[in-house]
Amino acid sequence: MMAAETGSDKGNVLVTGGAGYIGSHACKALAAAGYTPVTYDNLVTGWQDAVRFGPFERGDLLDRARLDAVFAQYRPAAVMHFAALSQVGEAMAQPGLYWANNVTGSLNLIEAAVAAGCDRFVFSSTCATYGEHDNVVLDEDTSQQPLNAYGASKRAIEDILRDFEAAHGLQSVIFRYFNVAGADPEAEVGEFHRPETHLVPLMLDAIDGKRDALTVFGTDYDTPDGTCIRDYVHVCDLVDAHVLGLNWLQDGKGSRVFNLGTGSGFSVMEVIEQSRAVTNREVPYAIGPRRAGDCTKLVSGSVRAEQELGWSPQRSSMSTMIADAWRWHQSGHYDR
Repeated sequence: MMAAETGSDKGNVLVTGGAGYIGSHACKALAAAGYTPVTYDNLVTGWQDAVRFGPFERGDLLDRARLDAVFAQYRPAAVMHFAALSQVGEAMAQPGLYWANNVTGSLNLIEAAVAAGCDRFVFSSTCATYGEHDNVVLDEDTSQQPLNAYGASKRAIEDILRDFEAAHGLQSVIFRYFNVAGADPEAEVGEFHRPETHLVPLMLDAIDGKRDALTVFGTDYDTPDGTCIRDYVHVCDLVDAHVLGLNWLQDGKGSRVFNLGTGSGFSVMEVIEQSRAVTNREVPYAIGPRRAGDCTKLVSGSVRAEQELGWSPQRSSMSTMIADAWRWHQSGHYDR
């Protein structure tokens, strides 16, 4: 199927990782905004059931010939790049896997985009590029000192994008975001990983008996209750920012980096307490040791996104994120 047959008035957008948690929500937001999202995913961590809003092309970022064929078929107006390995523990244990998959795969994608004449690129980066900056609200100018291969690989891709802008005119919007939670309020797509590593779905699994208990990794951090503090943003707010970033590029405003967060953080224990209040159920949990590579506190400053993109998170209260996640969790989607 050619792009002329699939594209909307705003054109096709190639969404790598579009079968994953954030990517599937981005596809829904893109479709609502008048774009046609074309999901490119190898389904190693994604789910084909999550591809509901546009065409699906199965492929790996390491397969340059496959990428070239998809670019030729759909002629996307832009790329929205989510596909990556993202587990901190795995990144600490197998750094080579992260450099090979995240960096080499992204370089393949960037080169394929440039070769196809696609010069707009929205990149899903991470606050993990900043590393440890305790008791500091992180903004886009904070020094990047990643603590693990996941954050380091994302920082390297940011550097690649800058080099390709200088050499080839590739325009990019880079989003460094913090902990993502929640789900589509209509429960069409939601958060599900195998294995599951994210706090909120792990907690909801423990609440409804799908696992014995949630493990709280470390209670000796320098925080009021001893557990890590993170800035959480609702997945729907996050992908709304990605659509705004795409519009920014379509309007010719040039390359830019934006943090996405709320500017306030919640400790693991505070998230557990909020979950009790929302679900009216106890959260079984056990205390475990710290995980290597975990920072004490990560909180975002998102003033630039608010002032320049006009982005304002609407659903990022912790109670709303948990309520939306709980609704999707109970819906029975995907094969568990």
